[in-house]
Amino acid sequence: MTESDVFEQSITRKYRAKIWSKFVSGIKTYKLLEPGDHVCVCISGGKDSMILARLFKQLLKHSDFDFKVTYLVMNPGYNEKNLELIKYNLNILDIPAEIVDTNIFEIAYAQDRSPCFLCAKMRRGALYNFAKQRGCNKIALGHHYDDVIETTLMNMLNSGSFQTMLPKLRSTNYEGMELIRPLYLVREKDIISWANYHNLQFLQCACKFTEEIKDSESGVGESQRAATKALIKELMKNYNSQVEKNIFTSASNVTLDMILGYKENGIKHSFLDDYDKDK
Repeated sequence: MTESDVFEQSITRKYRAKIWSKFVSGIKTYKLLEPGDHVCVCISGGKDSMILARLFKQLLKHSDFDFKVTYLVMNPGYNEKNLELIKYNLNILDIPAEIVDTNIFEIAYAQDRSPCFLCAKMRRGALYNFAKQRGCNKIALGHHYDDVIETTLMNMLNSGSFQTMLPKLRSTNYEGMELIRPLYLVREKDIISWANYHNLQFLQCACKFTEEIKDSESGVGESQRAATKALIKELMKNYNSQVEKNIFTSASNVTLDMILGYKENGIKHSFLDDYDKDK
């Protein structure tokens, strides 16, 4: 049995219920793939994007319809240690990825204001460009279930808005391109468990300032997301064990006639708009 076979069996057998089945279910539930699609699987070097690439490699083998996959590592300017770790993991996981070098970190962090915002924007734009150049019509990112609930809560607490991270999203700047999130139903703890089962080590962050590779459950630094993770854990422990599920479900269970207002296509609507119609 090859090393590649070992990884495949762990996902389709030991982690079948927790990872493989939820990956496939997410694709089917949200109609993320269609026959003839050409998907660019975007690999940052973290655990989520790496397992996503491995899952797509297996899906190509087991799918009942034809589609194409391109594996892409967009290097924004990683230090040598981090880049070597990415190459090592691509090799042992048997992922035939192309590495494209850019100077995004250099450009973004030369700015005095909001370098992180600019970096994220430039990286996303570069991914769309590289994917389109290679004939892809979809890019796949490694956001998972926990990212969804954390983003939903972060928007409420920090932005005063109720919006979630959708499983797929059409690009407004790149015609014919769509972003998909096939790990939408997969839990982060199960990805961590799989990585630990194989003694795998991944980048914890794609940031320029991540100079050391650490093994931590959260995978993030002292940030708003880390604080939100901690808050959710605290709520589950002391308030309601169903908090995670309820946050996730709330985004598909919105009662429009019981909210003050909402936006649709950029236009604001108020509950007062229709309040006196049946008076």
